[in-house]
Amino acid sequence: MRVTTITERLAGLGGAKWEVHMKARDLVRAGADIVEMTIGEPDVPAPEALIKTTISSLRAGRTGYSNGRGEAGLLEALAQRYSGTRGRSFTPENFLCFPGTQTALFAVLAGVAETGDEVLVGDPMYATYEGVIRASGANMVPVPLRPEHGFRMQASDVAARITPRTRALLLTTPHNPTGAILTAQDIAAIGVLAVEHGFWIISDEVYEQLIYAGAKFVSPLADPALADRVIAVSSVSKSHAAPGFRSGWCAGPAAFCEALLPYSETMLFGNQPFIADMTEKAVRDGSEVAAGMAARFAARAALLAKRLHSETDLKVHLPKAGMFAMIDVSSTGMDGESYAWNLLDNGVAVMPGSAFGGSLKHWVRVALTIPDQAFTTAVERIIANANRKASVVA
Repeated sequence: MRVTTITERLAGLGGAKWEVHMKARDLVRAGADIVEMTIGEPDVPAPEALIKTTISSLRAGRTGYSNGRGEAGLLEALAQRYSGTRGRSFTPENFLCFPGTQTALFAVLAGVAETGDEVLVGDPMYATYEGVIRASGANMVPVPLRPEHGFRMQASDVAARITPRTRALLLTTPHNPTGAILTAQDIAAIGVLAVEHGFWIISDEVYEQLIYAGAKFVSPLADPALADRVIAVSSVSKSHAAPGFRSGWCAGPAAFCEALLPYSETMLFGNQPFIADMTEKAVRDGSEVAAGMAARFAARAALLAKRLHSETDLKVHLPKAGMFAMIDVSSTGMDGESYAWNLLDNGVAVMPGSAFGGSLKHWVRVALTIPDQAFTTAVERIIANANRKASVVA
């Protein structure tokens, strides 16, 4: 069978990273008592107002073809929102709409890099980043995100990996999986390098509205000096508890969006108008669920850290945003992959850190999105499992 080189570049970068999660789902279907902490599903349903808007739009006949850029109402809503939150002016020409952040990333990477180019990306990283980079034909160049820096990207680590082939830096703020948030100083220092070496900054900002108390989000789009070389991607999936609607966008220079438009039209030729109407309402009204989710996730992360730090040798990195916490499991003598499979045998499913990059070999990621009672049960099982391991070693 003859297939193209893109299938070779993406081999092993799809569902294989989610093997523990899929095994856990199989066990649950078979009746096993497993607490799933593997994926970041919002812990509340999509707001009723968005459901009603979608249904009303369907009944109004908003089921025809759209266009490659996006529905006019949504584009105007995005321009107004970003103008109000980024400290500079945006117009509808600064946006393209896509079915979710993942599709936006795929298209944007295709627009900035190709075979032989290099794309810098923080390690650890979201599990699909290597795939969207390699799909473009470019080579991925990991930039270590170090625990001693709170997993925030350092300009010095970026500078050490820049070559004449560097075309873009893909960053996430707030970060998945660590929950780190880049500061204005971090962004400015990285921005100096982008201007000096002429590469793009692609900023995944899907967790922008899930910021914990005391933390502050800063977007690279807010820096006027970077206006012509930053492209941000986002969606309503996390902020509005609406991942199944698959509705996102990219924001960037008007010239870039115009250049990418034919690619978007070739790939999709427009989103569904009834989904665009729902997204417009979400963007204009803001989220009625984001603040509550952020507060609950922060409380669960604090509980996890308090219990594990006082009752085990496991170490928790406290996030500042997002849906996940990281656990350093090196004290068990196992790497994250082995630990995740071992913990699954003891009733809790977590993601091995290696699914998110080589730097997390001895870490696991846990979702903070499960209900409080189930979360407490999972914490108890993690503690019991850790202490059994410790007694065996002793």
